[in-house]
Amino acid sequence: MTPRVVAIDGPAGSGKSTLARALARELGLTYVNTGMMYRALTAAALREDLDLDDGDALVHLISRLSFTLTGGPTPQLDVDGWSDAALTAPTVEGQVSRAARHPQVRELMRALQRDLGERSGAVMEGRDIGTVVFPDAPVKFFLKADPTAREARRVDEREGSDAEVGKALHARDARDAAVNPFVPAADAIVIDTTDLAPDRTLARALAIARERL
Repeated sequence: MTPRVVAIDGPAGSGKSTLARALARELGLTYVNTGMMYRALTAAALREDLDLDDGDALVHLISRLSFTLTGGPTPQLDVDGWSDAALTAPTVEGQVSRAARHPQVRELMRALQRDLGERSGAVMEGRDIGTVVFPDAPVKFFLKADPTAREARRVDEREGSDAEVGKALHARDARDAAVNPFVPAADAIVIDTTDLAPDRTLARALAIARERL
């Protein structure tokens, strides 16, 4: 059976999290931010002083992490007890692409993500959900926005000066593009959120998701 999954991909600052949370709430589905799984791995590796260039060591570490779903009408991912603040800290932000670049790490993470989405359906956000994790998802969105808009949104989300946040965003783009290029699935609906308010983005996506689900 095709899983009841909405896949949302796109670069940082494109509005993925805002849309994914809202869609999950409206559709009564689990919300899964797959990026937080890689961040939890990175944070745990830094805490244990593991070499982020050692893919096999990171795979072993993943087996010791806990990725569970919370209760309630809109379950969310609980990433090994880490807080959002800890997982979005600059030290983690600057290293997560390094941990995520290993093929064996991505293979194991994709299996875990697939399992989470297949349990009862989910709205899943990330960078390769529609192309790799759930290529059979009935609903796929790819969000994009121009760099200025993405920078402004990231500044609202992160601590630090505008210049620091902007520099970190572009550095992350470059690292991620080398590991996992931003290419939408062939059947994904591309939404440019540059000049689109969150409520309008939600309205458009929700109409499509309800029709296809």
